[in-house]
Amino acid sequence: MTYRLGVMTYRLGVDVGGTFTDLLLVDEKNGRTWSAKVPSTPADQSIGVLNGLARVCDQAGIDPKLISHVMHGTTVATNTVLTSSGARVGLVTTLGYRQVLQIARSFVPGGLGGWVIYNKSLPMAPLKLTIEADERVSSRGEVVRPLDEAGLRQSLKELGKHRIEALTVSLINSFANAKHEQRVKEIAAEILPGVPVSLSSEVVPEMQEYERTVTTVANSYVRPVVQRYVHSLQTKLAAKAGSVKIHILRSDGGLSSAKSAEDYPVNLLMSGPAGGVTGALWVAVQAGFPNLLTVDVGGTSTDVALINGGEPRLRRETTVGDVTVRASSVDIRTVGAGGGSIAHVPELTGALRVGPQSAGADPGPAAYGRGGEEPTATDANVVLGNLPEIQRLGGDLELRRDLAFKAVEKIGKALGTSTRDAALGIYDIVNENMVGALRMVSVEQGHDPREYALIAFGGAGPLHANALSRLLGSWPSIIPPGPGVLCALGDATTAVRDEAARTYIRKFSETTPQEIEKILTRLSNSAAKALERERVPQSEMQRHFQVDVRYHGQGLRLTVDVKLAELKKRGLRAISDPFDEEHKRLFTFALPLEHEFVALRAVVQGRGIRLTPPPIKAGKADPAAAAVGSQKVYMDGRERTATVYDRAGLQAGNRIAGPAIVVEMDSTTVVLPKHTGLVDRYGNILIYPDGHKALKGLGKPAARKPAKARSGAKAKTRAKAKAGKKTKARK
Repeated sequence: MTYRLGVMTYRLGVDVGGTFTDLLLVDEKNGRTWSAKVPSTPADQSIGVLNGLARVCDQAGIDPKLISHVMHGTTVATNTVLTSSGARVGLVTTLGYRQVLQIARSFVPGGLGGWVIYNKSLPMAPLKLTIEADERVSSRGEVVRPLDEAGLRQSLKELGKHRIEALTVSLINSFANAKHEQRVKEIAAEILPGVPVSLSSEVVPEMQEYERTVTTVANSYVRPVVQRYVHSLQTKLAAKAGSVKIHILRSDGGLSSAKSAEDYPVNLLMSGPAGGVTGALWVAVQAGFPNLLTVDVGGTSTDVALINGGEPRLRRETTVGDVTVRASSVDIRTVGAGGGSIAHVPELTGALRVGPQSAGADPGPAAYGRGGEEPTATDANVVLGNLPEIQRLGGDLELRRDLAFKAVEKIGKALGTSTRDAALGIYDIVNENMVGALRMVSVEQGHDPREYALIAFGGAGPLHANALSRLLGSWPSIIPPGPGVLCALGDATTAVRDEAARTYIRKFSETTPQEIEKILTRLSNSAAKALERERVPQSEMQRHFQVDVRYHGQGLRLTVDVKLAELKKRGLRAISDPFDEEHKRLFTFALPLEHEFVALRAVVQGRGIRLTPPPIKAGKADPAAAAVGSQKVYMDGRERTATVYDRAGLQAGNRIAGPAIVVEMDSTTVVLPKHTGLVDRYGNILIYPDGHKALKGLGKPAARKPAKARSGAKAKTRAKAKAGKKTKARK
């Protein structure tokens, strides 16, 4: 092949999913993009990354050495926790706190009867690998009892006999004084050379010993695995692309350096899904919809999030499986409903179930022809006709309709119904599972889903988008161009990010706005050092400030965003008033008690690459020029004929009347009967029910204002009542 050489540079966004690895190559000079989708390689994800690198560079006609940056969203840390395949972790605690992980918090999921069936997973650092250090530091950082180094050395030698692969040090009140933890690390380096050591005072320097310990243990648990992967990826990319710089996506949507990712991998547990939210936000801003419900449907699971006023919701905790750690992340909820979710009919109940078990990438759904025999959601879509015969998934994977019918037929026989009705049942149940997750980020947090648009992406997202919007009343359904590689777009367009925090227990009457401003400024300067090491100029650094606040005497705390200008102008009311409003929204009331600080935090982020999508060619309402045929489909319990369109041929202003199927390299969009897809100027497909006011003109719908969150239980009651009325009206 012939390479186009020159001074231009490129950046590559990479998102590794359970079934496919998606890549997006961006020309930094003009914003032009190329995408590729290749099968994932679960045994070694870097192999799939290199396969995709070769393909996308071949499409663009460039030498891989022209790529300057690789932004990578990875599920390595996530999968390590989910599959319990992490390191053998040793733990050092303060004398008397050896069972901190076993005591934990008294929370049992599953409702009133949860305690009967809940099987608590074992701690990632078992009790036999936990030793105690004879020392004590007060909550104010004073050394109450010096560290017994002789006793510690003996305990570490005994621990070394168990061949631990990582060590965690979490001493009581180390957030106030890290001197003893630092000394333990020095001694461990002598006695256990080569064993990586994670200190709680570095990973999460905040109060509450259990949360601090479990977070640091999780960091140690995934650290060797992530280190091996990042090192392997760096070595292989260097061989192909030269001195390329690698950044790993954090759970909060920012980027970390490869070194930071290796040292603090607990911040990567939501790395993969966070890229999708970032990409969805970028697309939605162009389309004029700042209020969004995002739906990322992959082969194994569906990730959902809420964006209000152009800002994704963040939370201070990250949950993977039944492990919850204190690390900032986009508020993403995951449900085991994806293209590979396996359908089954338990003999005990005789009722159809779908997921959470998945066929994954190997062997995959039956339709992939790789040996899979279990019926999946993808097989159901094939049987329903939603995935046409002319399409090859990812550009090279041909679907086997005969194998899909054979797999779904087993469900039909178990239910005593036809194969097509069984497939429709699978499709409907998968949609309901996704709606359940969407309600968790909307209704259950006081947000009415009908005040939000719904954007669907991932390989299977556009297959379900129209049905999800119909269930929730969230219009339009937005299908961005290249939905299957949107996570990779988010990876490529985000920026380096870091944060610094400290515990600060003070009632409002015991401190001043000036003291708060001083500490926050100091924290932001500390976080900025990580960006300086990545050569991010000060002029491009954006600084954000947060405080954790509670009512005095209360255990619960809420995070409040702070603007220093408002703090100077209004004093501590700039913090207490937003806290009261958030408390009312979540719980319907505020307490007449004094406010109290718990923690202060500064977040510093660089500036990502600025891409402006070129408008597509304008056309008339009739999309006939993009039609490539028709297909028999089974929708809403009836056989129908759907027009099949090639998305590359659609023009701005086209109206796609349902039933219709729109195919492209990385995904398929389904437009249901009595619905219309409007193509906007950037190539997004906006699906509305027929008769919707947005379809009266060919122009772009007016941008909405940020949705106003309603208070707690009242919002939930209103949302349920309105949804019930809408359902009756549809019937």
